[in-house]
Amino acid sequence: MAFPEPKPRGPELPQKQLKTLDCGQGAVRAVRFNVDGNYCLTCGSDKTLKLWNPLRGTLLRTYSGHGYEVLDAAGSFDNSSLCSGGGDKAVVLWDVASGQVVRKFRGHAGKVNTVQFNEEATVILSGSIDSTIRCWDCRSRKPEPIQTLDEARDGISSVKVSDHEVLAGSVDGRVRRYDLRMGQLFSDYVGSPITCICFSRDGQCTLVSSLDSTLRLLDKDTGELLGEYTGHKNKEYKLDCCLSERDTHVVSCSEDGKVFFWDLVEGALALALPVGPGVVQSLAYHPMEPCLLTAIGGSIQCWREETYEAEGAPG
Repeated sequence: MAFPEPKPRGPELPQKQLKTLDCGQGAVRAVRFNVDGNYCLTCGSDKTLKLWNPLRGTLLRTYSGHGYEVLDAAGSFDNSSLCSGGGDKAVVLWDVASGQVVRKFRGHAGKVNTVQFNEEATVILSGSIDSTIRCWDCRSRKPEPIQTLDEARDGISSVKVSDHEVLAGSVDGRVRRYDLRMGQLFSDYVGSPITCICFSRDGQCTLVSSLDSTLRLLDKDTGELLGEYTGHKNKEYKLDCCLSERDTHVVSCSEDGKVFFWDLVEGALALALPVGPGVVQSLAYHPMEPCLLTAIGGSIQCWREETYEAEGAPG
């Protein structure tokens, strides 16, 4: 007789803490993986950006040039450039290797919450509490933005970019999607100030977190609500959310010192990972592997799945 096939094992979640890095840059406002997940950036309240190898725990370079705390950063597709934004209202383009400021873009009337490169890293998009998204040409010497998107009625908290779309979350409670090919704007009303938005890895859905302690999964094209995820606490702070590397789980920071994982399809809570006392300010998920970075206070933590063995560890 044939035995039934064993049920395939579910994806492993990162819950084994490998490293804690004291970043030495005041409060860590954001942590971001680079494009291939080998390095990460930390944004500090002490006006610096730092580049790390998080698995080894080594600091590679410090970038100084902001006049106030750094709130967000992103790396280019080829790892040669960084962009960052912060409380000094400036958007900064950096050369990764030299650590030098290449350009400083000024024009926002308030702090810059979020920055992203386009796919070719020729344009930086920045979102600010001044309710605008500005698009800066990295190659031009002109000081003004090439485009300003000013449809939001309140601050821009989060921006993501795909090959032909710009996704923006605003404190006015709306998710706006700009289709650059069609020249169209689509808007979905969530009703609570939005803190973070992202595309699913397959590009079909958008994940939206807001200050009613709820995450919502929306169909990107129709705006239909596909799922709601609750249990975490998010009432005051701009906290990150994302999807796991294979779109199996929804992941969110929380103001009670944990990171929450929900099953994407069923909506059930899969894991509440205790990180530490205080607010988990930021998180980043590795693009290909079950590896999570969290930021709390002045440190970041690197998490892997339970079965993970570090290279060189005793077998």
